[in-house]
Amino acid sequence: MNAKPIDSIRILGRREIAAVIADLKRKRRSVNSRQNLIIFRLATCAGLRVSEIVGLNLGNLKVGSSRPYIEVPAAIAKRKKPRRVPLWWDGATLLDLQAWKAERQALGAGPNDPFVCSQAKGTRGKRLSARNAQARFKKCIKPLGPERVAVLSIHCGRHSFCSHALAGGRTLAEVRDAAGHANVSTSSLYLHVVIDDGDEVGSLFDFQGSPRARPSTVLPPV
Repeated sequence: MNAKPIDSIRILGRREIAAVIADLKRKRRSVNSRQNLIIFRLATCAGLRVSEIVGLNLGNLKVGSSRPYIEVPAAIAKRKKPRRVPLWWDGATLLDLQAWKAERQALGAGPNDPFVCSQAKGTRGKRLSARNAQARFKKCIKPLGPERVAVLSIHCGRHSFCSHALAGGRTLAEVRDAAGHANVSTSSLYLHVVIDDGDEVGSLFDFQGSPRARPSTVLPPV
């Protein structure tokens, strides 16, 4: 059975992504806003599914090399197929994720503790539910207006990641591996979906006019 084409209305445009990130960074004194930025980044700038976002541990962020990545273990991956999500594609996303990991570690969290967690009294440090992460994503995108909030779900962040990665020069094989698609035919559904705005994509999700990132060799398995 053929997969359904991706509806462009469910893709966040470059200006929309930039507006959400800017709004969250303006509110960064709040720990909830800082964490919401991370949830938005993981969905929209790394293409993680909501189950992967809430299942991720601090130790799954691998930043000790020139090719940093997110390790999505089989336990939380779809079809139990582990993968690596490159973080060298976008420096701004990498910096935000590193800063959040350092903040969590400073509070005593270890490698097996959740990357995102409850900030409420009594449950602080506990793993978030998928429903909570979805609600946080909706809160993130409020600056886009009620019509867009009604249409966009946290999974639309994943759609946006695939679309912008391809528009930014990543190959179908790279996007297939990063997103954990079964094959490149699924990844190809995202070709030409980015139709809305602006000039060339810079460092994928860093909208400061930097040159387009060149495709890199996929990190070899260990």
